[in-house]
Amino acid sequence: MRLVFAGTPDTALPSLRTLIDSPRHDVVAVVTRPDAQSGRGRKVHPSPVAELAEEAGVEVLRPQKAGDPAFLERLREIGPDCCPVVAYGALLPQAALDIPRHGWVNLHFSLLPAWRGAAPVQHAVLHGDEITGASTFRIVRELDAGPVYGVVTEEIRPADTSGELLARLAESGAELLLATLDGIEDGKLEAVPQPADGVSLAPKIGGDDARIDWSAPAMRVDRLIRACTPAPGAWTEFRGTRVKLGPVRPAPGAPGLAPGRIAVSKHSVLAGTATHPVELGEVQPQGKRLMQAVEWARGVRPTDEDRLV
Repeated sequence: MRLVFAGTPDTALPSLRTLIDSPRHDVVAVVTRPDAQSGRGRKVHPSPVAELAEEAGVEVLRPQKAGDPAFLERLREIGPDCCPVVAYGALLPQAALDIPRHGWVNLHFSLLPAWRGAAPVQHAVLHGDEITGASTFRIVRELDAGPVYGVVTEEIRPADTSGELLARLAESGAELLLATLDGIEDGKLEAVPQPADGVSLAPKIGGDDARIDWSAPAMRVDRLIRACTPAPGAWTEFRGTRVKLGPVRPAPGAPGLAPGRIAVSKHSVLAGTATHPVELGEVQPQGKRLMQAVEWARGVRPTDEDRLV
C-alpha cells in the first residue's frame, strides 16, 4: 500500500524503519510536527521522524495544523491508501481522516480501552499494572476510541521505568503495526469495536504531578518516580531548592524514618515515607549535573532537621 506515516518523537522510529524496509508497502511521505527548539542551546531541530525520513529520501510534511488547507491538498495529491500513526502529537480533523481509503491506523501503547490519552505507559507504571501492551486501531473523532485491529502484550517488570517500558513497546508495536497493515491490504483483518467497560484515561503527566509526596507509602513513591522517568522527571525540594530524583529502591528491612527524613551512610542514602524507607539512586540538584545520591549527600551534609518536601 501507499503509506503516509505520521509521527514525531524517537518512539515512532522503530515503526517508521519497519515500514520503510517492508517490501509490501511504500512510505511515500511522512507527517510530523514542525521543527522545534531543543537541547541546551535551544537550537531549532527537525523531529526524529523528519530526520529519518530525510535520510531515506522520503518527503516530509510539517503542517502547523493537520487541518491546514495546503496540507490537506498535498495529502490528496499523494493519495495514500492508509496513514499509520505513532505518537504524532496533534489532533487530526475529519477532513484529514477522510482522505486515505483505509483511514488512519494508530499504534497506541496500551491495551485499549485501558489508558486512552497522551500518557498510557506512564499511567500503567504509576498504577502498578502488571501487564500492558500496544493496540492498533482506526482513528475516529473520539479520543482513542476507534475499533481495534490487533494487540500485543508486554509484562511490566518490577523496576521498569516508563522510558524502558516504552522502548520495548515501540519495538514490539512496530511489528504489530506492520502485521496490521498487511492484514488490511489482504482484506483479512477487520477492526473490532472497543468494549464499553474498562475505559480508563491517561492524561499527560506534568511537572506538578511529578512532585514526590513523602507522606505516601513507599510503593507509591517508587511507582511515581519510575512513571516519571525520564520525563517529566520526578522531583522534590531540599532546603528550598528543587532536586530531581531517579528511580529508588524500596528498603523494607531498613529502620523506619519519618516521611522525607534522610539517613546517610557510607554506601547509601535513605529517605522516609509513610511506610518503609526507600534508597535513593541518582540525584540532580537544580542547575547541576546528575550524580549518585551518596555523592550528593557528601556535598550537602544533611542534618537531623533537614527534610525532603
